[in-house]
Amino acid sequence: MSHANAGLGSSRVRRRKSTRELVRQACFRSEGGHLDAAGATFLAAAMVLALTGLFAMGAPNVTNAAPNATAGAAGPSAPILDSKFKGHLPITELTEDQAIMHALNRLAYGPRPGDVERIRQIGLEKWIDEQLHPESIDDSALDKRLENYPTLSMSSQKLLNEFPPPNQAAKKEGETKQEYQDQMKAKRQQAVAQVMAQEPGAGAGGPANPGADNVDKSREQLAKIQGPQRIIAELSMAKVDRAVYSNRQLEAVMEDFWFNHFNVFANKGADKWLLTSYVRDTIRPHTMGKFQDLLIATAKSPAMLFYLDNWQSVDPVAFQQHQQEIAMRRRGYYGMFGGVYPPMPGTFPGPVGSGPGAQGGAQGGARPQQQQERGLNENYGREVMELHTVGVDAGYTQQDVTEMARVLTGWTVREPRRDPEYVFRPEFHAAGKKVVMGRTFDYGGEKDGEEALKMLANDPRTAKFISTEMARHFVSDAPPAALVDRMAATYESTGGDIRSVMKTMIYSPEFWSKETYRAKVKTPFELVASTARVLNADVAVSLPLAQWVGRMGEPLFLCQPPNGYSDKAETWVNTGALLNRLNFALTFANGRLSGTNVDLQPMFGDDASKDPEAALTRSLDLFLDGQVDAQTKQTLETRLNDPQVLQASLYDPVKQVNEGLLSGLVLGTPEFQRR
Repeated sequence: MSHANAGLGSSRVRRRKSTRELVRQACFRSEGGHLDAAGATFLAAAMVLALTGLFAMGAPNVTNAAPNATAGAAGPSAPILDSKFKGHLPITELTEDQAIMHALNRLAYGPRPGDVERIRQIGLEKWIDEQLHPESIDDSALDKRLENYPTLSMSSQKLLNEFPPPNQAAKKEGETKQEYQDQMKAKRQQAVAQVMAQEPGAGAGGPANPGADNVDKSREQLAKIQGPQRIIAELSMAKVDRAVYSNRQLEAVMEDFWFNHFNVFANKGADKWLLTSYVRDTIRPHTMGKFQDLLIATAKSPAMLFYLDNWQSVDPVAFQQHQQEIAMRRRGYYGMFGGVYPPMPGTFPGPVGSGPGAQGGAQGGARPQQQQERGLNENYGREVMELHTVGVDAGYTQQDVTEMARVLTGWTVREPRRDPEYVFRPEFHAAGKKVVMGRTFDYGGEKDGEEALKMLANDPRTAKFISTEMARHFVSDAPPAALVDRMAATYESTGGDIRSVMKTMIYSPEFWSKETYRAKVKTPFELVASTARVLNADVAVSLPLAQWVGRMGEPLFLCQPPNGYSDKAETWVNTGALLNRLNFALTFANGRLSGTNVDLQPMFGDDASKDPEAALTRSLDLFLDGQVDAQTKQTLETRLNDPQVLQASLYDPVKQVNEGLLSGLVLGTPEFQRR
């Protein structure tokens, strides 16, 4: 080769090196070699293209050897599990490891470090029994964490006083809208200043630990949320914290399930101030009790009454009679003042106007009579049958909907924006007989509604509908009919005891079948919670996690339709959604998620830092318990020589394996996205 050609060859090599170095620099931040946002998005897109087909194929076919499986002459036989481990659980198709992961992914929000080993020690049946009786589990550590959210313990009335609607707050203080906005801006600035003064990273010395700056930013972001939005922010953060840190995992899962079943939209009018009590006092105490009690509690909840408009529903005849009585009392009171209205407060000794119909009656101290028009509202009457109890296919008619609405007239809220408590107003209740789905209700008063709800709660069609919903959430998108029938039979025989129905489901062979294993796709909320748990993340401020849930399509407490968020795979699996999910995993595992701190080194150990294959194996063990489809593993192995993973160019020695990047890729696999 001539010198000229040699020089040309060298320049080409230099150009190749330079290009690779530019790519490497573009994909990493300067500090610590972490993948930056642009690099993460590029890599995520490539991985999604490689893995999309696996999501569409159904549950991954895990091919790793199971240590407790046996094989006979005719080939592999069913795993033999220790009776002390499984007890009476009918596990015949899953290995011990698979059974543990299945339980943690269906009855909890996934494993935290140490959970798998603990279940091995105490036995799976004992762990499940503990979860079915959450009152026996110490959750004081979570309670301590939740003390950071003062709104959680406030009544709805106190929340209205502490975080009033902007217009109401401005009027109360005698301010204009602009003056109120300026006041809120100053309040936000003051809150941020207080946070900065307390930050561990404040001062010339810099952050006290590597994650301090991350946490400080999230605290500043949270401090800017003032006014009524603070209520939903704290409620959302508490929901995330409960899913990540609660020892009562099944209770947290059931709380989310029942909230979706009895969904309330936070941004409908007064519900922003009513939701905290709804979750705390209505949903959570009834997660494992009788369905009838839960149904009646939601029906009497101011949040539900306001959301589905039953608080405004009145019998038209009763309402007109009530209005006439008011008019008669006003006429009597008006006569006491010689045919004129008494002066309105604040006008005396100004002029006194004359009575209704008199000239100038709306002037001075006159109080014109306002005619209100209110009637029957069928929203709740329809949804309580279609979505909450018997289901849309139960055969009820429009007349049944109307009659159900009449039964529930008078169930209202005293004053939604001042004194938001449930109250029964007999003067608005429909008198006489009401016939709902063939049964007559004529008890009179509030008992009409209570008995109608009890009828719905104990209807065999409700038993079937609720059992189907539960089986769909915990077993598969298309649950086996035989399983649903057994659950419905338990429902009927126990008077709708939720814990008993759950136990029938858990002790069914269908729950532990190979077809059920990893057959469900995690919702965004389930994905965020399980990722935080498996990474053993230190979540100082969970607002960014809640925001990621929303970014992936499931903003907490903001589902507008009354049927809540879907838990079917078809809702959450598409290319755009998968790309979002993988970007989330890469962001989280690489330590770039605000408000959290992830330390992978103690989990990976020193041996994986220079060996990408060892690091991948460790990632699969940590996050998937080694249970991975061969095609998924092959796809991951193709990335091991990438400069992003090796944190080195093609011609440089491996400096340190990017364990955060590998972790993010593993967390983006179909195996982790499923539960």
